[in-house]
Amino acid sequence: METPKRSKIWFTSGGVECAAWHYAGTNGACVVMAGGAGVTKEPGTDTFAARFHADGFSVLAFDHRHFGESGGTPRQVMRVREQLADWDAAVGCAKSLPEVDPKRVAAWGFSSAGGHVLRVGAGGKVAAVVAQTPFVDGLVSGPNSLRHESVGVVLRFPFLALADLLRGLFRRPPLVVPLAGRRGEVAMLTTPDALDGERALNPDGRYPEWRQTIAARSVMPMFTYRPGRAARRIRVPLLVVVAEQDRSVLAKPAVDLAGHVAGAILVQVPGGHYAPFLEQHEAVVEAELAFLHDHVGDR
Repeated sequence: METPKRSKIWFTSGGVECAAWHYAGTNGACVVMAGGAGVTKEPGTDTFAARFHADGFSVLAFDHRHFGESGGTPRQVMRVREQLADWDAAVGCAKSLPEVDPKRVAAWGFSSAGGHVLRVGAGGKVAAVVAQTPFVDGLVSGPNSLRHESVGVVLRFPFLALADLLRGLFRRPPLVVPLAGRRGEVAMLTTPDALDGERALNPDGRYPEWRQTIAARSVMPMFTYRPGRAARRIRVPLLVVVAEQDRSVLAKPAVDLAGHVAGAILVQVPGGHYAPFLEQHEAVVEAELAFLHDHVGDR
């Protein structure tokens, strides 16, 4: 599809200016979107945002603070509490857009942001939630990720994270690691499908400005992040998209979560973590559009 017309807007979260793309729609509903850990708004949302906008939805696709065009120092540092605050601010910004009905705002996220939107939905500030290959339970996916790493890297990484924390205390630039790597390399993820992220999110190097790194200090706290625990409090329509061969966040926690939320819709597709951006894109985007039209659109 051709790139739709969009404009850059800014909103404030925790005293930091966050950047977002605003696609003005025609049906009064808005989808607030963001990418997973270390993934900025363009590679993380462009392909889905274009389709949502073509069907009449407004879209607000934003960068979490410390990443992309949003402010905040140090750079490439992910803190869950800050990112959840960014989501609240982004939803508030979406509700203030002139063409948007504030009662018809949905949240869409994948991977770690797919976990965040579960917390957003539990807070009751949006009318619907789309959680795509969501990070549901760090106590499950964390140990799984370690099984795909060499013993040497597993033993070395805590010291790297500690060194990065100490650098932070002295206001020195973070020690960053790649978002994905092969087994035996130091990276946030070395699961078999982690390297699919490049061709899924950055085909042909489309986004050269995207820094595919994250601060080492940001990785280990994800082992204790369990956004799925908030799911039982969700009282708005929920769509959970699961990739059956997901080796990065695993399929089972998301499948189990969908079974515990009244009225949740579960869509399962074959493939790894990035299947919704690759071979299963059309099936997933059609399912998400149908869900959005049914619950916040103008049908």
